[in-house]
Amino acid sequence: METRANYVLIGAFTLAVIAAAFGFVLWFQSLHTTKARSPLRVIFEGPATGLRNGGSVNFNGIRVGEVVRVKLDNPRRVVALAMVENNAPIRKDTLVGLEFQGLTGVAAISLKGGEEGAPPVPLDEDGVPVLTADPAALQDVTESIRATLQNVNRIVADNQESVKNSLRNLETFTGALARNSEKIDNVMLKVDGVMLKADNLMLGLNTIAGGANGGELNLMVKSIKELADDLDKRTGALISDGRRTLADISRAVNNFDRNPSRVIFGGGNNAAPAEPAATPPPASRPAAPRPPAAAAAPSGQKRQ
Repeated sequence: METRANYVLIGAFTLAVIAAAFGFVLWFQSLHTTKARSPLRVIFEGPATGLRNGGSVNFNGIRVGEVVRVKLDNPRRVVALAMVENNAPIRKDTLVGLEFQGLTGVAAISLKGGEEGAPPVPLDEDGVPVLTADPAALQDVTESIRATLQNVNRIVADNQESVKNSLRNLETFTGALARNSEKIDNVMLKVDGVMLKADNLMLGLNTIAGGANGGELNLMVKSIKELADDLDKRTGALISDGRRTLADISRAVNNFDRNPSRVIFGGGNNAAPAEPAATPPPASRPAAPRPPAAAAAPSGQKRQ
């Protein structure tokens, strides 16, 4: 029982804190709004067409506030209460009127002009600043709207026959479409067939080109590449063999040019045959016989 009572107290305290915080936020926001804006009463001596709660208050086209209440003071007088920013340069000679967003838009209170040194806006009996709209300006706005509507009506009236012809042509066209609906369906079927063939053609081209997993064209390109690589290797080996053969031929030509006898008879003649040493014959021994010419010179060498 005691534990449950503690939970109730904790919950009540939490709710009280949340409510207090929420109330503080609302109070601070209302205080800030009150400080940032102040009321302004605008009196229209005539109709205020399109003016309603939530409408804008614009000063030289810039939004400076909004309408919070609109009421009838008498059958010919409309009073609007607006909240306007305090920094808006509103003076006693500021012109008041209505402006519209298009022909059917919501009306907005329009504030314009005023001298910088003009006195401030006069206060009403309850201390709220009050401005009176210019009836001529309101009449100008109303007349402008009426003139615009009259111009639209005049254009439609002047081109009534053209509008009728256009509607008649449209009706004829839709009737022709209705009568030829089967032909149009056949044409659309043919178009669908052509599009299907085009899709099949694109799929075939995609398959030939390789697609996602490769195709005939991809295999053909790979085969050509392998053949080119093999031909490149064989051509390189053939060029190397040709270079070695040319080197051997060049070496043989150079040897023949330097020593043609070596090529003709074989061997080399750079080293001359050694001549037998001359020994004086002894007095008591006879001279030894000279060896034959074939034994004196080595085989393959030229005698001198």
